[in-house]
Amino acid sequence: MKVIWVNGTFDVLHLGHIKLLEFAKSLGDFLVVGIDRDHRVRELKGSPRPINNCQYRIDFLKSIKYVDSVVTFGTDNELTEHIKSFKPTVMVVGSDYIGKRVIGSEWAGEVQYFDRFEDLSTTKILKTNG
Repeated sequence: MKVIWVNGTFDVLHLGHIKLLEFAKSLGDFLVVGIDRDHRVRELKGSPRPINNCQYRIDFLKSIKYVDSVVTFGTDNELTEHIKSFKPTVMVVGSDYIGKRVIGSEWAGEVQYFDRFEDLSTTKILKTNG
């Protein structure tokens, strides 16, 4: 079975997220999505993020047909431990990580990059509509 790993904040879900998850699922049999816990989102994105709390984000992601499992992490070490335990065949990360360190990638068979769909991002959506 080919396990695929994706992680991120997934705060305000948009079409770009769906395209990412669809692409990731097309690469294997079982898609695991790791999401940052609320305190980590605040550290990375600032207040008032996250807009949706961790449980809402878990429920949203679990309702998407491409997603088979959702796990949460609050530190880089927890993220690495999750990736290590799932031993994904492929990790999918945004193309903005090309040439950068990808946490936990040493436990994946390979890393595939995904280009942002129509340059969508939660941060841009919030700035535009805020």
